[in-house]
Amino acid sequence: MVTWAYAAILAWSVAMPAPAMSVAPVASVAPATPAVLPMPRPEQVMAVPPELRAQLQQQVIDASGSGRSRLERLVGFLFQKSGLGMEYSADATLTIEQAYRTRKANCLTFTLLTVALAHESGLQAYGQELDDVVAWRVGDDIVYRFNHVNAGIAIGRSRLTVDVARDLVMSHKPPERISDQHLLALYYNNRAAELLAGASPAAAAPYMDMALQLAPRYASAWANAGVLHLREGDPRAAERDYLKALALDPANAGALMNLVALYRNNGDEARRAVYARRLEKVQVKDPYFQFLQAEDNEKQGDYAGAVQHYRRAIRLYDGDSRFYLGLAHAYRQLGEERHARRAMNRAAALSRRSAGSRN
Repeated sequence: MVTWAYAAILAWSVAMPAPAMSVAPVASVAPATPAVLPMPRPEQVMAVPPELRAQLQQQVIDASGSGRSRLERLVGFLFQKSGLGMEYSADATLTIEQAYRTRKANCLTFTLLTVALAHESGLQAYGQELDDVVAWRVGDDIVYRFNHVNAGIAIGRSRLTVDVARDLVMSHKPPERISDQHLLALYYNNRAAELLAGASPAAAAPYMDMALQLAPRYASAWANAGVLHLREGDPRAAERDYLKALALDPANAGALMNLVALYRNNGDEARRAVYARRLEKVQVKDPYFQFLQAEDNEKQGDYAGAVQHYRRAIRLYDGDSRFYLGLAHAYRQLGEERHARRAMNRAAALSRRSAGSRN
């Protein structure tokens, strides 16, 4: 999913306010499959082809052992050349069969694949969503903010995670378990965003409709539906979608940011001010929004302002080394070397702690 707070900074940096969309993997969005292909049904997205099932049976399932040893074989099967040898590809939002044919997957597709093969292997598996990951992209007047998904595995009382991007993703909140149906909704949501960027609203519409059918209470999908309606030239429908998103999640900053832009464009200053205040209340509590504002300050050469925003981010969350690295850089630009060294030392300590938790 794409993220609101981060998108807001980028929206301010372009000439015309850009609608924000939410997309699932940490990846740039570009069509992974031609838009002319028919939309797969939900049962087709996670369908395991017979050849893959046979290979899984031989390399993972047939061997005896505990659930943990079966999981270890499954992970080896996913990554090693003797198995699937899957490769990460940022733009590969694919069905399981397409991923099997191409041996490519982004975070979302890799999670779909892992969950499906774990189910085939008799393991309890499910998707997990992290919604506070910093990643973004601007294209075609749309700001994309990315969340992250990975696969959770339950073996007895143990809860384990299989993540294709564990070394690339940092989050200050634990992942939230999601259903297979919600995971499928993320697939259709992502394909809608990809097709909107690379084809047309008409091509994206059926994917967006399916995402909402599968997850009617998923606020970010309603916010994205609003972006789609806006691109179709229907601002009234876009407004209804944004308000629906806020009814489900009053703090959904994608919907808030898009409403602010919508009311600014149609001259409704009273409503713009109301939702701008709500958006500000959400953003001021978000450490990553403060982080991105600091980066924006640096781009403008305002290093004192950057220090303020980095320090606010750290007060909200003291566990991300990027905040301290940015703070150190800003201090150096101001000639405050002692403060810069202190920030660098803290960044190094956090990096060591993070590396230790992954080993």
